[in-house]
Amino acid sequence: MFSNQLSGVSHIEKKNLGLLLIIGWLYTLGIYLSNIFVNIFLWKQTEDLLLLALYNLSIYLAQTLIFVLLGKWAKRIDRVIILRAGIFVISVFFISVLLLSTKASDLYYVLGILIGTGYGLFWLAYNILMFEVTEPYTRDFFNGMFGALQSLSGIIGPVSAGWIITVLTGYKGYLTIFFISFVLFILAIICSIFLQRRSVEGDYNIKEVIKEGKRNRQWFWMLSAHMFQGIREGVFLFLIGLWVYVGTQSELIVGVYNMIYAIASFIMYQVVARIVRPDNRKILILVGSIFLFLSVFWLLISDQPLDFYIYAGVLGVFLPLFFAPFTSISYDVIGQARNARDYRVEYIIFRDIVLNSGRALSLILFIIGLNYVSSDDWMKYSVIIFGVGYFISGLIIFKIQKLNQHSYE
Repeated sequence: MFSNQLSGVSHIEKKNLGLLLIIGWLYTLGIYLSNIFVNIFLWKQTEDLLLLALYNLSIYLAQTLIFVLLGKWAKRIDRVIILRAGIFVISVFFISVLLLSTKASDLYYVLGILIGTGYGLFWLAYNILMFEVTEPYTRDFFNGMFGALQSLSGIIGPVSAGWIITVLTGYKGYLTIFFISFVLFILAIICSIFLQRRSVEGDYNIKEVIKEGKRNRQWFWMLSAHMFQGIREGVFLFLIGLWVYVGTQSELIVGVYNMIYAIASFIMYQVVARIVRPDNRKILILVGSIFLFLSVFWLLISDQPLDFYIYAGVLGVFLPLFFAPFTSISYDVIGQARNARDYRVEYIIFRDIVLNSGRALSLILFIIGLNYVSSDDWMKYSVIIFGVGYFISGLIIFKIQKLNQHSYE
């Protein structure tokens, strides 16, 4: 379907692109199948919004610490080994939740640190591998296809898991989906064996990347865009799924909600992969970010399954418009930065540190708000306050594109 976009690309490049897409798809399918219900699992035990916020905060703090403390590993050992370690830790997390059963909420912070560590290791390696196996002429294709595969995971995973949990009583449903996820993670590890990597030379030097923000305005503003991206995601990634469950009291409806989002997103990512070009990226990002913010106000008045399904469809249409070109611009800015070849690992790591810092910051502010405003009211206020994050990121992209028209400083 997209073969025309890979004309002139070597066989080795196509092989690496294909393998990395398959690894990413197996991983996301395993995550979509199981992880989407962990917040609901904890909520059913406690009905404590503060506990869930702290659980998710521990995830982002652990993920950030992994990037900070272990980033140099990506230059000293094979990135694929780090990727496998991340998948293994995530598998241990799901097994731990199952074994703890009704006591999982008592150790929410341990579970958060565990899966945050797994996420950190996986994305530390995957993002670097993504940068290494793609070039500017294959980057839009890769991001569009990866988004489509993520959407396909969303179509298959959540509704299947919701149905399994509904049909199999007790913890049999959770046992089943956790086991299936474990098998998918093993398959991802097997695929990683055949991936060809580039060697990375030189010492780990994150200070040079930090200094680059002072002399390279494109890099500074790209980091700012990622910070506001994280500010939206920190709250939204855990709150919206919970919002749908609280409003419907049905895991199956949560699964259908995510399936509708995924179907719309799957179709839209394929459209975006065909139409996105370097000269129209900023327009697509801005349109996507505007509609994503406006859709928040529909969510505020949603109280029926159909209302949530409509919101899911809107997300599925406009998130790809934002993310596919946004990711491409981010990697292009890194590619154009000073000493990008030698310090590509540091650039990607520092970008992800900023992104996860934004996520952690939004959850810290969310937790502070819970101390002063009732939970029901604060949930409504927070989706408006934090929902503006992507829109601000879109405005920043215009700033970056304007700078790109001038010579590199």
